[in-house]
Amino acid sequence: MFAGPGGLNAGQILRISEKLRHLEASFREPTNESNTVRASFFDCDPEDLEAADPMSTRAWLAFAGVSIIWGIPYLFIKIAVDEGLSPAVVAWSRVTIAAIILVPLAWRTGALRGLRRRWRALVAFAVAEMAVPFPLIAAGEQRVSSSLAAILIATVPIIVAVLAIRFDPAERARGPRLAGLLIGLAGVVVLLGVDIVGRFDEMVGAALILVAAVAYAAGPMIVKRSLAEVSPLGPVAAAFAIGTFILTVPALLTAPASIPSPSGLIAVVVLGVVCSALALMLFFTLIAEAGPGRATVVTYVNPAVAVVLGVTILGEHAHVGAIAGLLLILVGSWFSTGGGMPSGRALRAWIPWRRSRSKIASEQLDVAPCP
Repeated sequence: MFAGPGGLNAGQILRISEKLRHLEASFREPTNESNTVRASFFDCDPEDLEAADPMSTRAWLAFAGVSIIWGIPYLFIKIAVDEGLSPAVVAWSRVTIAAIILVPLAWRTGALRGLRRRWRALVAFAVAEMAVPFPLIAAGEQRVSSSLAAILIATVPIIVAVLAIRFDPAERARGPRLAGLLIGLAGVVVLLGVDIVGRFDEMVGAALILVAAVAYAAGPMIVKRSLAEVSPLGPVAAAFAIGTFILTVPALLTAPASIPSPSGLIAVVVLGVVCSALALMLFFTLIAEAGPGRATVVTYVNPAVAVVLGVTILGEHAHVGAIAGLLLILVGSWFSTGGGMPSGRALRAWIPWRRSRSKIASEQLDVAPCP
C-alpha cells in the first residue's frame, strides 16, 4: 500500500480506503474480551504459527515507517519550542493539520458513521490523547531533552497497569505482569533519581510529561469501554477535529507576535502531516497486513529511535541513568502488558509472520497513542 514514508497518490488512498472498509466490517462483528490482542508476539496460537506465511514487503515497510515516524515527534517538538512557538500553538498546529487530512478520508470511507451517539466518549478520547498530552509534552520539552521526553512517554503501558488496579479489574496486573509493573516503576525512579535529580526546572518538565503519559494511558480505557466496536480511523479523525476546537483559544492567546522561523514552521508541518496523519495511515496499513497485535510492537521501538535522533541530531547526552531507566521501563512495559519469555517456535514465527485475513478480522484493536 505504501512504497515508503513519502507522499500518497490517489491509487494508494483508494487502496487504503478498501483496507479501512475491511477493518470497519471486522469491528462491527461481535467481540469478547478473550479476543483482545495484547502487544505481545509470544501469545500466539501454535497452530497459527505452523500455518504462518511470510510477512509481506508492504507490511515490513509499514512497520519500519511507523517505528521511525513515531520516534521523531519528540525531535520536532523540541525544534518547534526552541524556535519560540508556544506549546499550545505547536499542539494546535499539529492536530489541525492532521484533522484536515484525516477527516475527509474518514468521511470517504464511512468511518464516521455511528459516532454521533458516542460524542461524549469522543470528547473524552480527544482530551486524553491530544488536547492534554500534546501541549504538556511540548511544555515539558521546553525544560528537558527530547530523549528524556520519549523515555518518559514509554511509561504509558506501566501507567495503564496502575490505572487498571482502580478502573479495570479485568486488566489488573498479577504474577509476571505485576513484576513488570514494579520493574517499570523502578526504571522511572532510576531515571528521575539519577538523571535529573536536583535540577528543579527539569523535574518540572519531567512531571509535565508524566502527566501527559497518564492522559495517554486513559485513552485505551476509553476506547475499550465506548469505542471498541467502531473502525479506529473514525474516532481518531474525529478526535483530531475536536482537539482542534479545544486548543484554538489557548493557541490564539499564545500566538507568536511575528511569523515563526522556517525551522519552526517546518517542524509543526512535519508533526501534523508525517507524525500524525501519515503515521496513522501507515499504522492502519500495518494492522491490515500483519494484524493488530504485531502492529503494536512498534511502541517498543519508538523510544530508542527518539534517543538516537536526540543524540545524533540535537547533540543531547544520553547519560547512564537515562539508558538504565529506558531499559527498565521497556522491560517493565513488556511484561506489564502480558509479554513473556518467547518459546523457540514463537520467536522463529515472528520473523516471517503474516496472519491470515480471517484471523486478522477476528481481532480487536486497542488504538495506540499517537506520540
